[in-house]
This record gives sequence, C-alpha cells and structure tokens, in this order.
Amino acid sequence: MNKPRVALLGLGIMGTGMARRLLGGGFPLTVWNRNPAKAAALVSEGAKAAATPREAATGAEFIFSMLADDRASRGVWLGQDGALAGTAPGAVLVECSTLTVEWITELTKAATARGVEFLDAPVTGSKAQAAAGELNFLVGGSAATLEKARPVLTAMSRSITHLGPAGSGAMIKLINNFVCGVQVAAIGEAIAMIERSGLERARALEVLLNGAPGSPLVKLMAGRMTTPDFTPNFLLRLLAKDLSYAIQEAGQRSLELTTAKAALSQFERAIAAGHGDKDMSAVIEPLRQGGTR
Repeated sequence: MNKPRVALLGLGIMGTGMARRLLGGGFPLTVWNRNPAKAAALVSEGAKAAATPREAATGAEFIFSMLADDRASRGVWLGQDGALAGTAPGAVLVECSTLTVEWITELTKAATARGVEFLDAPVTGSKAQAAAGELNFLVGGSAATLEKARPVLTAMSRSITHLGPAGSGAMIKLINNFVCGVQVAAIGEAIAMIERSGLERARALEVLLNGAPGSPLVKLMAGRMTTPDFTPNFLLRLLAKDLSYAIQEAGQRSLELTTAKAALSQFERAIAAGHGDKDMSAVIEPLRQGGTR
C-alpha cells in the first residue's frame, strides 16, 4: 500500500529530526525551509525540496510545520506563496510549533474556509527525541482527523495524546513549557548560589538531584550547566518566547503567572548577554558573573 505524501515546513533542530523519521518510515516527503541550504542533506537522503511553502503543500496529503513563533507560522501558512494556498480538499494540516491559542484559532478558521482539516499538535521532547522518533504529540482537533493523521504521527512519536478541540494542544504545551522554564531558571540560580557559597559543588548537587527537587529536567539541566555544554537542544530564546506566550494566555484568563515572569526575566537577561542561540541551560551564564565554577 502506498504511503501518503507528506510536506514538512521548517528544518530547524526539531524539523530536521522529524523529516528523517518520515523518510525512514517510507513516506514520500517534500521539505521547505527559509534557508534552502538546510534542505540539502535531506534531499540527498530522498526528500524533495520545494522553493516555497505553497509548492511544498501542492499535492501533499499531510502538511506539517515546525516553526519558531506565531509570526513565522502566519507567514508560512498565509503569506505570499503560503502553504494554505497549495492545499487540496481532504488534505490535513498539522501545526507542531509552540504557538498562541489565539493564532491557532485563527489558523483553524482559515483551514476550514479552505476546505481542509486541521490539527494543532505541538510536541514535548527536544533534539534527541525528534531524531529518535520519540516525541510526544499533544493534539487538538477532531478525533476523526487525528485518526487520519495517526500513521504519520506514529512514525515520529512515542505517544499521541488527544486533548480536545483545536487549541487544546497549544494550551497544554504552553503550560508544560512555562513549568519547564521555571525549573530551568531555578536550577540555574541554585547552581550559581552553590558556586558562590563555597560549597563543594558535586556534593551539594547530589543532595538536590537525589532529593525532591531532582526532576528529570533538573537533572538534565544540571549536567549541561556544570559541564558546561550549551550545544543547542532547545534554543534559549525560544523558551523565552514560550514563557512570554504562556504569560499572555494566562493574562487573558485573569491569571498572573508570577513564577513564569520571574523565569522570563532570567532568560531575557541571558539573551541580552548573547546566549539566545545557545541551549536553554545557558540561562545560568549571566548568574555566574563574578562567581567561580
């Protein structure tokens, strides 16, 4: 049985790993990226490269995107030569980026007006999980559309969770990422405090990581911060964006995310210091000014 044709828009850290999983699963794949050079390796592995999002979407039965933010998503779907204009009736659009619920709602309406189906399906997991096909998809949209897309999603995932109507995936992803951002900022401050206090760092961290604070994320970040290794797995500036979006969504519901605001201030400080394109664990670096490792 022939597998459906897939288009993937956006070849950053996550999109590249997802594309390779689709190719490995035998899906005919067309890719597009703002910087065409990023598509070269995937073309050598069997993908086709498109010059525009519209070209990539033309003839595809499933169109995925993995982009940085609302602005990038809007441009790729609705901009000049946008992907939506290239879709055919019956196609399924799957937006995997971490975006605002407001934009997802607008994009859902645009897809419906075009006569195509839509899922918002952001993911948890980062570079390693994308490469290994172990992402967790958090899906908003109709159950019937999800079942159509499930074979393609399965090629890239460890789990697929249906949260409810379109926008549900976006909402839980922002909640997930703001909690992650708070933890990353907190362990950064904790390690900086340990380093400035004169405590023996390894022993002090053993207490934290083997005790109640030692979540899997805290353990992972502590390892990167103390190595130190800020090779990008999840860009620091993108987590700052996610924190900002979460604060915005909460504000629209008369809720103030005070811990998210505090974390965001640390990430903004790191961006101002030139660490935005490093791994999110680099949030610790401004805190180390004047201290020792």
